Amino acid sequence: MDEDIKIINRNTRNEKIKNFFIINKKKIIIFGSLFILMAIFYFLFLEIKERNKIKLAEKYNKIKIEHTINNKEDTKKKLIEVIYENDTTYSPLALYFIIDNEILTENNEINKLFDQVINKTKLDKEIKNLIIYKKALFNSDFKSENELLNILNPIINSESIWKSHALYLLAEYYYSKNEKEKSKEFFNKIVGMSNSNQNIKVESQKKLNRDF
Repeated sequence: MDEDIKIINRNTRNEKIKNFFIINKKKIIIFGSLFILMAIFYFLFLEIKERNKIKLAEKYNKIKIEHTINNKEDTKKKLIEVIYENDTTYSPLALYFIIDNEILTENNEINKLFDQVINKTKLDKEIKNLIIYKKALFNSDFKSENELLNILNPIINSESIWKSHALYLLAEYYYSKNEKEKSKEFFNKIVGMSNSNQNIKVESQKKLNRDF
């Protein structure tokens, strides 16, 4: 008896499944087709993205190879184009190349390029913090105290791996301005942090022992 009931239940279940597929045949075909199309478009997107990345890499490398003093304006134009591609690899590299080779010397223009990379490029969090730190480093010789603090605030108010670097930059900035109490405060923060960069922590302690 129990075996008969099991057979009936199984047949009933199979019939329900069969009826479900018959009733919803069109919906299943439509949703299945949509899923396949979405998968195709997704892989096409990845393929196009990869090809664009390769083209951008080739363009950047060609700019570096062809760069000379005589074609500085052309190099500048092409590197700025790379920056505005908002690529996670080549936009920062193009910016660094401009700065390292003094292709662009107007501070305001360089800061605009920093902001483009920082705000418009989808960077990993710590890569973004590194570029913010580099922007502060670039500006440390001519920006005011408040301006420098504003640049570094996203790092010093976080637990970033670049926090001790940012604090050290501020400590040295105040030391160069002969504001020793402020400088000491930042050196002490570095020494007191558990996750400070070890080399920076050692240098900060040396500074405190020697100069304060």
